[in-house]
Amino acid sequence: MNSTQSDEDLTALAKGGRQNFVGFLLRLLARLPFLFIAGRLYGPEALGRFASALVVVELVALVCALGEKRGLAQRLAEGEDKHPANLVYDGMLLALIFAGAAAAVLWLVPAPLFPSGQFTELDRLIVIAIPGYALTEIVLAAQAYKYDIATTVRARAVVEPWTISIMAGVFWLFPATMESGLSLSYLASIYAGLATGLWSFFRSYGPPREWLPHPGEMARMTARALPLATADAIEWGTRRLDIFILGLFAAPTAVGVYYIAQQVASLPQKLKTSFEPILGPVITKNLKTKNYEVIAKQVSQVGFWIIAMQAGIALALGLPGEGVMGLVGPEFVGGTGALAFLLVAEVVAATAVVSEAVLIYVARVRNLWISIGTIALQGILTVVLIKAMIAGGYGEPYKAAAAAIALALALGTASLVKALLLSRILGHAVNSFRWALVYAVAPAVVVGFLVTKLPEWAELGFGVPAILAVYGWVIWTRGFGPEDRVLFRRNIDKGESAEV
Repeated sequence: MNSTQSDEDLTALAKGGRQNFVGFLLRLLARLPFLFIAGRLYGPEALGRFASALVVVELVALVCALGEKRGLAQRLAEGEDKHPANLVYDGMLLALIFAGAAAAVLWLVPAPLFPSGQFTELDRLIVIAIPGYALTEIVLAAQAYKYDIATTVRARAVVEPWTISIMAGVFWLFPATMESGLSLSYLASIYAGLATGLWSFFRSYGPPREWLPHPGEMARMTARALPLATADAIEWGTRRLDIFILGLFAAPTAVGVYYIAQQVASLPQKLKTSFEPILGPVITKNLKTKNYEVIAKQVSQVGFWIIAMQAGIALALGLPGEGVMGLVGPEFVGGTGALAFLLVAEVVAATAVVSEAVLIYVARVRNLWISIGTIALQGILTVVLIKAMIAGGYGEPYKAAAAAIALALALGTASLVKALLLSRILGHAVNSFRWALVYAVAPAVVVGFLVTKLPEWAELGFGVPAILAVYGWVIWTRGFGPEDRVLFRRNIDKGESAEV
């Protein structure tokens, strides 16, 4: 690959990174009101029930999307003889069929959604989110193939979180919807995000042309997608298995507290997962020309970008963790330990995610087996550590922390194994770690320790910016080279739009 093409790939990756970093900030601003409303108005028990239903809904929806979040880029790259819109509509039709069937089954048999048996008729409507979630994944993946990350930012970081925040408050005001407000607000947010994605999708791809779905081709597409869909479901499941297992050993209140900690920790996770759409098109184009050295370099560089940003955010949210959790409500402060380990888990998982972005194309079956091993390891560690806490006579917060520790250990193992496998396949090292990360974390921890001595309002108002400032200055001066700084350089190509 020539230098010009390499620069264009770096530009595309950097542009997507900038837009998604803005998306992270917008998502943070929108997510905090929801956490506050859900914690203060609905309480940890209602949150626990909502979290249990959400586990099933999102897992089923992800399976029904048939891995198109990452697999669509390869289908579009290989299907040059077909109209792009037709390829996307094939995936949308299959997803709609599977998601509709799954929603109908769960409507008739709601026990998997609500294992406690406590739910209202309005709560059952949450199954309607399954088709909307699956279709949104495909629509946004289609836009990402055209390097349109702004639509993902609008849908995921603006429309969805603000809709769920606003509607959770609105539904709580009315007695008829008060008990089901969390489920209904989630449902509204999913379809608001889908509408946002479809608006851009129809303008980019338009209607299908002479589109005639063929059952045999659809069956082959489904069979081909199964390993990727299963890997997607497993990767997602590692972020939900802990809630499921914790629900078996702890009270709903503890699950609700853990869910809030997980929601806070998932904010930096979006920096990681939001790089996937832009990585897919860049990687598939380089794979066609067998530019393995360039792929290894791109994966390592994007991995470092993600880890660098996530580590700073994890420090800013984790060091003053009691204050952050206390914003949701005093009963949530006990989840501070779980929050700390969940933030660590997101940082160590970054290498696995960027490695998997290539493995799904070059070793999808081996990647699947590693993912299966990861979730099995997580399940075993979660049960063992929680039982150890029970045997030691520790309370509910320690059970939650045990689940978070198990997640961090499992994801760290997956990162190591997947990076080694990818390095062997590409014939070039894949390594996202740099010693500058250590140099930046050390002074930030010192600042974080000092700000915890301040009153809570000052700890959050001044401490969080101070931690970010110290960390950011060190990582910028000691860790970022010229190619890394492209991530923060505006207007690197004339076609870049600042619109979000």
